[in-house]
Amino acid sequence: MTTVLLVRHGRTGANARGRLAGWTPGVCLDERGEEQARVLAERIAKLPVAAVVSSPLERCVQTANVIAAVYEGLDVVTDERLAECRYGDWTGKELKALAEEDLWEVVQQHPSAAVFPGGEALRDVQFRAVAAVRDWNDRIAAEHGPDALYVLCTHGDVVKAVVADALGMHLDMFQRITVDPCSLTVIRYTPLRPFLLRLNDTGGEVDGLLPPPPDQKPANASDAVVGGGAGAP
Repeated sequence: MTTVLLVRHGRTGANARGRLAGWTPGVCLDERGEEQARVLAERIAKLPVAAVVSSPLERCVQTANVIAAVYEGLDVVTDERLAECRYGDWTGKELKALAEEDLWEVVQQHPSAAVFPGGEALRDVQFRAVAAVRDWNDRIAAEHGPDALYVLCTHGDVVKAVVADALGMHLDMFQRITVDPCSLTVIRYTPLRPFLLRLNDTGGEVDGLLPPPPDQKPANASDAVVGGGAGAP
């Protein structure tokens, strides 16, 4: 029942200016993004986070470092599989200009077929990101137990791709998912299926994400609640 807290990095200057940052070096959080990271770190500080894993790109490492700082003894570990899509020739360009490209419609309507010129296919981004999540699930569970929670700090399209996989959605539907800067998306993985617990959460309480006491654990962690459930007490 490993639970992953997927965090999109805080806002950057590129976000504010409507530019596609991609792997551009030196793209960091702006003042608003730094504040978003501090607020999120304070909000989830009560959760027993076992590890903080991040995309190696600066904006994610910055966000992850703010989160890790509220947990004594936690260092940020990077995993390149969680990095942004390699947008190739689109990198650094304004989104409003890219919207005039023929490929834009493919990205919007048929993203599983989208391959960025000089860059990466969106389907490959999903494959590597989901593989990373599954690998970290196994590692965290082995080191900290099956009820462990951990943070993965990554990028908007990566979060959307992981959520689509967890919901059994085709990648062509992932543009229906919204992931705001420094939002929290939570997925609990069980032996049978994942459960989406939060999506694009930018201010909700987190008490319901605390692991249940041993005497309140469900008999079968993979079973879905029937009738909606009672929610957090």
